[in-house]
Amino acid sequence: MLKANVYVTLKEGVLDPQGDAVKKSLHVLEYQGVKEVRIGKFIEVCLESKDKESALRELEEMSDKLLANPVMEDYRVEIVEVE
Repeated sequence: MLKANVYVTLKEGVLDPQGDAVKKSLHVLEYQGVKEVRIGKFIEVCLESKDKESALRELEEMSDKLLANPVMEDYRVEIVEVE
């Protein structure tokens, strides 16, 4: 069995109102050194696959079709073997 960590982040230039709200809240809490906050998603997927290459292809397909919005978001897939 393989486990994949999928990290989804907004593309550069895409506005992030949630990140702006968190930044403002951190400033209220007196963390004035915070200059920017970008909010993303972390998704764990466990799957059975023959090998890492086919798993990676499948995960990229999943990410393009459902896990991320390729118009506004980038993603990175990291595969980890589990016992």
